[in-house]
Amino acid sequence: MTNAKTPDDTGISDSKAQEILEKFDRESVTRNPKDNWVRYLIAGIAILYSIFHLYITFNPLPELVQRSIHVAVGAALIFLIYPPAKKSSRQKVVWYDWIWTALALSGAGYLIWQYQDIVTIRGGIPNQMDIVFAIITVVVVMEMARRITGWILPIFALVFLAYPFISHMDFMPDRLLTRPYDFGDIFGQLYLKTEGLYSTAIGASVTFIFLFILFGSFLARSGMGQLFNDLALALAGHKQGGPAKVAVISSGFMGSINGAAVANVVGTGAFTIPLMKRVGYSKEFSGAVEASASVGGQILPPIMGAAAFIMAETTGVKYSTIALSAVLPALLYYLGVIAQVHFRAGKLNLRGIPKADLPRAKEVLKARGHMLLPIVFLVVLLAKNVPIGYTAAYTIAATIVINWLRPETRMGFKDILGAFEDSAKQSLSVMAACAVVGVVISVVNLTSFGTVMTSSIVTLGAGSLFLTLLLTMLASMVLGMGLPSIPAYIITATMAAPALATFDVPILVAHMFVFYFGIFANITPPVALAAFAGAGISGGDPMKTGWQSLKLALAGFIVPFMFVYNPNMMMIDVTDMAVTAKEFAMPAWHVIATVVTTSIIGVLALSASVEGYFKTTLPTWARVVTAIGAFCLIVPETMTDVIGLGVVIAMLLLNVKMAKKNKLRCVNPCIAFGRCFFSNQKIDRNTHKQILA
Repeated sequence: MTNAKTPDDTGISDSKAQEILEKFDRESVTRNPKDNWVRYLIAGIAILYSIFHLYITFNPLPELVQRSIHVAVGAALIFLIYPPAKKSSRQKVVWYDWIWTALALSGAGYLIWQYQDIVTIRGGIPNQMDIVFAIITVVVVMEMARRITGWILPIFALVFLAYPFISHMDFMPDRLLTRPYDFGDIFGQLYLKTEGLYSTAIGASVTFIFLFILFGSFLARSGMGQLFNDLALALAGHKQGGPAKVAVISSGFMGSINGAAVANVVGTGAFTIPLMKRVGYSKEFSGAVEASASVGGQILPPIMGAAAFIMAETTGVKYSTIALSAVLPALLYYLGVIAQVHFRAGKLNLRGIPKADLPRAKEVLKARGHMLLPIVFLVVLLAKNVPIGYTAAYTIAATIVINWLRPETRMGFKDILGAFEDSAKQSLSVMAACAVVGVVISVVNLTSFGTVMTSSIVTLGAGSLFLTLLLTMLASMVLGMGLPSIPAYIITATMAAPALATFDVPILVAHMFVFYFGIFANITPPVALAAFAGAGISGGDPMKTGWQSLKLALAGFIVPFMFVYNPNMMMIDVTDMAVTAKEFAMPAWHVIATVVTTSIIGVLALSASVEGYFKTTLPTWARVVTAIGAFCLIVPETMTDVIGLGVVIAMLLLNVKMAKKNKLRCVNPCIAFGRCFFSNQKIDRNTHKQILA
């Protein structure tokens, strides 16, 4: 902690934050058993669960075995930690949850016991006992998902599970008719193969996601959140509208590490939202800034929450390639948010926090700056293509060593055990979502449903890439409104992304497209949980906060269309860039530089148009013309870039000229009137000079 003064009255109580978190985040509703032996048992299982994942990183077990253990022990923890309903007792584990725990462990126990017979003798063809334990495991997975994610995901999975039972019946539409499937076909696919409950999604969870959650737990225990907050305050707190920029920076970095939008809104928003209100931002805008910044963390490298690891498993593209491809789109998104924040502050004449009340960057870095080294170490290992599991494990070890460089961050044995326990608990929601969405994957792989969905989307799109993109966007957002971002991505990637492949859209571009719209459903009314959580902290109207979040995140809804039409933006196809460069007689780096420059100017111009302000207020006609110029820059064509650049430069220069005239015209009439026409503030001569400065 630095010695600098910190702003007062900038937080809400822990109990209030927890209340808001539990209201909008189902996985935060947990037990606190009064019996010590139960608490110690849960802690012990959680710690061993984490150690198991480190062990199999270097000593892998057969895929089916380690994935089943991952699900079974995780499910056991869910039944011990999460009550069956919000109103259930939080003080004790009821008797039937011990039964649920035993049933969860039995699924993996049976697979381990029978593994050799299943693989070598039966060849994956189930017998009667296999089917019994398969049914038990499916029921366990549905119940654990219900407890930690709510009803929507299990119901969605059950609808899919019903399909192969009825897909051969006469009342089914012709396009959905299939051959009959029996219990052995369906539950064998679900339980005995790595294309069902134990699919690639669970594979990513057990081998990659868990370890990066563990890495995040170690960072949290060492005070990384404090570092991000203090550093953001030191760098941006004194700027125009500084607290909102602090929220964007700190929440973006924390969101990239933890990938939990709602939890991030409550965790960092408890500090940043009161700060924003203090300098003059409205309640709705303050909550919306925190929500849009937190949601965007999942598209921000190097960690990108958890879904990027599943994307790597699904697409077969290296994680390091995905992270590199995501850099420019993510930066454009955050540039759009910060630009709107900046222009809003200019329009309302909102100043930052006095420097005297802020920590100094030098002191912050001196106290905790070394905690940035693990992230640097992580990026270096990823760049050298070290296997992801090894990268995570090595980075965790490096974090523990680096922690000891300063007393403020030094971790003892108790802290290390606490990080192991925290990571196990934080991983449960991801594991549950990946397991239950395995039902959907199983049905798609078993039947022709995926092919039918793909052809339906293409047919509805009428052979138009743009219409197909719109339909895919709507499907992703609808799923994202009801489901957590990870299952929403997996489902749309399984069924909708292949439709884009028919238009020769690169596989990574297609998957990134559906991923973007799945996560932005968190800030899209009517179901905008991250925005509603922000409103809960700010005291603003939830729906207005949701619409304001949508407005702030506007760049995020345009950027995916940009990289579909111009994959150079994601830097994934060097050949294409070389061809483009040759066509226009320019070096390849020039192609990237052109894309970056036009995209940045386009996003800034769009933000100015949305807020209606640049150096002074933009008239309605100027906002429309500036928006047209911005969209021309966003369209990946040389001619539109030239037109857009000319329009935007002309409009912004005109706005600068208008601002100077407004200041000159403002002085004497404003002083006489007692209110500044330029800022609409009550003023005297001295304060008016400050405003004009």
